[in-house]
Amino acid sequence: MNLKIINLAQIAVSLIFIALILIQSKGMGLSGLIETGGFYRSKRGLEKIIFILTIIFGFTFILLAFINLLTA
Repeated sequence: MNLKIINLAQIAVSLIFIALILIQSKGMGLSGLIETGGFYRSKRGLEKIIFILTIIFGFTFILLAFINLLTA
């Protein structure tokens, strides 16, 4: 029963994690690879929130993977 909850949580976290990564990379395209005259632009507003959520869900996914590994 406990293992089933961990598996479902890991699936849910992984789907949200993938969605957050896709939302971030949507605006990048190939222009980021070609363009070399870089300028720094800080993340603000929703972009910053999505960035922080991506980090949180990434760590959560790794934590759930280790817990799943230890309980198996």
